Amino acid sequence: MALTGLDIFKQLPKTNCGDCGVPTCLAFAMKLAQGQAELASCPHVSEEAKAALSSAAAPPMRGVTVGTGEHAFTVGEETVMFRHDKTFVNAAAIGVAVDASATDAEIDAHADAAAASVFERVQQEMRCGFVAVRGSGDPARFRAVAERVAARSGLPLVLMSTDATEMGSALEAVGASRPLIHAATEATFDTFVALAQQHGCPLAVRAEGAGAVAGLAERAAAAGVKDIVLDSAPGTAGAALRDHVLVRRSALVKKYAPLGYPSITFPGELAGGDAMLETVYAAADIAKYGSIIVLSGVEPWRMLPLLVLRQNIFTDPQRPMQAESKIYEFGSPGPDSPLFVTTNFSLTYFIVASELEASKMPGYLGVVDAEGLSVLTAWAAGKFVPERIAKFVNASGISERISHHEVIIPGAVAQISGELTEEMPGWSVTVGPYEAADLPAFMKARAS
Repeated sequence: MALTGLDIFKQLPKTNCGDCGVPTCLAFAMKLAQGQAELASCPHVSEEAKAALSSAAAPPMRGVTVGTGEHAFTVGEETVMFRHDKTFVNAAAIGVAVDASATDAEIDAHADAAAASVFERVQQEMRCGFVAVRGSGDPARFRAVAERVAARSGLPLVLMSTDATEMGSALEAVGASRPLIHAATEATFDTFVALAQQHGCPLAVRAEGAGAVAGLAERAAAAGVKDIVLDSAPGTAGAALRDHVLVRRSALVKKYAPLGYPSITFPGELAGGDAMLETVYAAADIAKYGSIIVLSGVEPWRMLPLLVLRQNIFTDPQRPMQAESKIYEFGSPGPDSPLFVTTNFSLTYFIVASELEASKMPGYLGVVDAEGLSVLTAWAAGKFVPERIAKFVNASGISERISHHEVIIPGAVAQISGELTEEMPGWSVTVGPYEAADLPAFMKARAS
């Protein structure tokens, strides 16, 4: 945030009413300055102050939304160069390009593959984000393909053409779905800006080098286009990396507004048709500031590792990945099946769950909300303690599904067994294995 806490305090009503959830206006201003509160929390701030503070609080990189509905995505709004400084905000969108000149069967296959490119990892859905349609020089064909792909995939579109007539024809059909228009160049600038304004769509500007693309972006913004995406048209992978870093640093560190927009990248254009090399370049784009990444294919072997990389990079380092706190079932458990408990740290949950599945024996696993901490860490922090475990078990309804009253705790916290017994009258507490890898043998020994 550009303003200090004292600068913000001067704009606040200074009533110290506490309606924002903070005792004083000065404390609230300090939280705003640190990004720990939102201005909307203050119900008494004036409209003039709201306008001034909202402008000051705007991120140095504008957020751009492509598409509408459930699959619309937003890129940009980044505030830091490195995720460990705070966090990255909006994950890069990864999609696939199709050529309007391809056959209907080929186009359908690409659209279907994009729609089906959905994976789940640590209880998060990861998917192909969009389909980019490249023009063929035939306005009627471009329009028909854009309509066909939009209807078949259900995903946002990136429309790619250098012909204003071709672009205009497609926008008449799909403009309401807010596709990204790619791209306004020096030669097509005026007509593409007019199309973006007419249809209310985001606009990519393309010029060789960060300096040239900044000039086009500045002109587009002056013409009234707000949602802009940058394409610096790099000729090599090295140039792409250079441009992405320069754009991000100029926007976030230098506060250079003409480069304060997300970027679109085409790693396939730099890989010379080598799909493996394209995937490597795409990985570099994800790590170093590409916002919209257009691939030539969405085969699982390339999409899954890229999506996992994106998930890891765009996970908030200040918030551990967490599994949903609830009762999980393994192997069609019945009333006599054992009940285990553990924490909701994703890594802990998936290790324990995989071992329970490997045992091929039925059981229940209660995942206690420990704020994403592992078993020992949560215990030390007071997050995986008898009071919390008892409260979770009692509220879960598991007692109505099992005929016994036994709960099995991790061996790493064997010391809480006595206190847990006191917290859960009528229940017995069993200490399970210290290591999750020993769960299958533990369960088989109990069953014998």
